[in-house]
Amino acid sequence: MGRAVELAARVRSGEVRAADVVEGYLSAIDAREAEVHAFNLVLAEAARERAAAIDAVAASGGDPGPLAGVPVALKDNLCTRGVPTTCSSKILDGWRPPYDATVVERLAAAGAVVVGKTNLDEFAMGSSTENSAFGPTRNPLDVSRVPGGSSGGSAAAVAAGFAEVSLGSDTGGSIRQPAALCGVVGVKPTYGAVSRHGLVAFASSLDQIGPFANDVADAALLLESIAGHDPGDSTSIPEAFPSLDASLTAGVEGVRIGRISDLPAGADADVEARLEAAFEALAAAGAEIVDVEVPAFTYGLTAYYLIAPAEASSNLARYDGVRFGLRVDAADTNAMYTATRSAGFGDEVQRRIMLGTYALSAGYYDAYYGKALKVRRLIADDFARAYERCDVMLTPASPSVAFPFGSKTADPFAMYLCDTYTIPSNLAGHPAMSVPFGSGADDLPVGVQVLAPALGEPVMFQVAAELERRAS
Repeated sequence: MGRAVELAARVRSGEVRAADVVEGYLSAIDAREAEVHAFNLVLAEAARERAAAIDAVAASGGDPGPLAGVPVALKDNLCTRGVPTTCSSKILDGWRPPYDATVVERLAAAGAVVVGKTNLDEFAMGSSTENSAFGPTRNPLDVSRVPGGSSGGSAAAVAAGFAEVSLGSDTGGSIRQPAALCGVVGVKPTYGAVSRHGLVAFASSLDQIGPFANDVADAALLLESIAGHDPGDSTSIPEAFPSLDASLTAGVEGVRIGRISDLPAGADADVEARLEAAFEALAAAGAEIVDVEVPAFTYGLTAYYLIAPAEASSNLARYDGVRFGLRVDAADTNAMYTATRSAGFGDEVQRRIMLGTYALSAGYYDAYYGKALKVRRLIADDFARAYERCDVMLTPASPSVAFPFGSKTADPFAMYLCDTYTIPSNLAGHPAMSVPFGSGADDLPVGVQVLAPALGEPVMFQVAAELERRAS
């Protein structure tokens, strides 16, 4: 049983008070937040009020929900009504959304307690949470190192004990990579399984919201609480989300685990060793290891860094100083646009806007963006062929353990390579998750990534639960 699962059960039964639970986590935040900087905003008083309301429901004999009293942190690109939502960017200074994201509404219905909004790479563009306008988040396991990104604050909040679970968003690995670097579980669901309504868009055809947790069972509970059809999201899958409970104890006897024989090189030796140990552990548990080929996997990085910036350049055009957020006054409208966007967007966001605008421009659209979309189709086709021979595949979640601050900031391409193993799942729309599986260099955690076909969350969690049981 996961810690959040157990905690919610105790609050629902009246064995413990949500108010006491929340105070414990707020004390943990007080003790280390100045050092870690997981949050852009801590919602202490709102959390206390919410906990008191949950206790009142439990005391009256009602059921506060499956996440009753569980402290949760929200990535600061999820809209929260009346609460600043910044995307860690100066350009959204002062903006308070007039509505809650669908996932925020569903967390409330499940009885969760939001304790704060977490730091991220600006507009979710980055792999280290060094691109935030409000300063970097530090890895709680070694504060000289990054927590990963872009959802670094959400991963760090769980790893540091500031929240029992959290939500992030994953466009090219932004849940799985920080989960690996912080030693927690991180899940990117099937595209459309979780509503994007109220998620501030980066790349709309790639973005997906998912959970961070200390263990696989808690990740399953959180995912089940937020998943399901939402008429407010036109890309939402109409079918009901499958139950994951039975998967957690099913074992892997007879499950076919794919080893990608043409996987791009680049992972450090310590990470490769843990991946090999994961294959051995699953084989010992009765799984069948099958070699598969996914040739287009190699091209995921290049296709992504045309498609995602192109969508970002379109999505971020709305931040113009006219309707909301920052406005830098100038002599005329065009000058105001330029001054506002120059002051409001950081270097990485500006880099991606310019790259995306170029890829969409007349004379280059077919050569770059159009070709990238064809590669995206090839990746999906290659995955489909591989899944005819296996049920899930394993790769590293990150090529390395957590790296020191500043070690990749001078070379954007070196930073982009952090997403080599995670990006293809976003391009295909498939689910994937990172599970801690031992440690590597400097005794820092290594995450193994479990990939599955669309709506393959049950078998993905089945394998992840077995990996967790056999982790060392």
